[in-house]
Amino acid sequence: MQQTHESALPGFLGMLDSAISRIESFLLAMGVLLMAANTVANVVGRFVLGNSIFFSEELNRILIILITFAGISYAARNARHIRMSAVYDLLPARLRKGMMVVISVVTAAFMFLLCYYAAKYIGSQASRGRVLPALQIPVWVILIWVPAGFFMTGAQYLLTAVRNLTSSGIYLSTHVQEGYEDAEEIEI
Repeated sequence: MQQTHESALPGFLGMLDSAISRIESFLLAMGVLLMAANTVANVVGRFVLGNSIFFSEELNRILIILITFAGISYAARNARHIRMSAVYDLLPARLRKGMMVVISVVTAAFMFLLCYYAAKYIGSQASRGRVLPALQIPVWVILIWVPAGFFMTGAQYLLTAVRNLTSSGIYLSTHVQEGYEDAEEIEI
């Protein structure tokens, strides 16, 4: 499946949606590739050369934070978050659409609130002056991805609400319409 960064939203909102998509894709791709390269290099160093890379664990910790919080925005963009839809699915289309707008706005507000609290936490970490032992990077720097991820996720849900208000269909994200006809049945 080829990832497209084009948005169905008009004007500035479409540009914002496309920009967030590009940022997510870049961060996720680079994060996973760097983590894989770092892990392989560390294993080779440990078992072939007899020495580990001294900062490998810290770097992977940074990359896990990056991937996690860029990933929540990516999941929101592609409507991949867990949904509790038993009651929602029983509603008529008009109520489902209204409910999707409310769900999107409330979720966006919650994400922006988490962004605010994460930024406050980073401020408290910055005032403590703690640094990572091996890399000597201030701890607060590696946590920047947390509010960034919450902000991008909040923006994604807000854009989903706008998409539902400006389009005739019911959208789970800016480009994913509700429905189960494309879903594969997974056997466990």
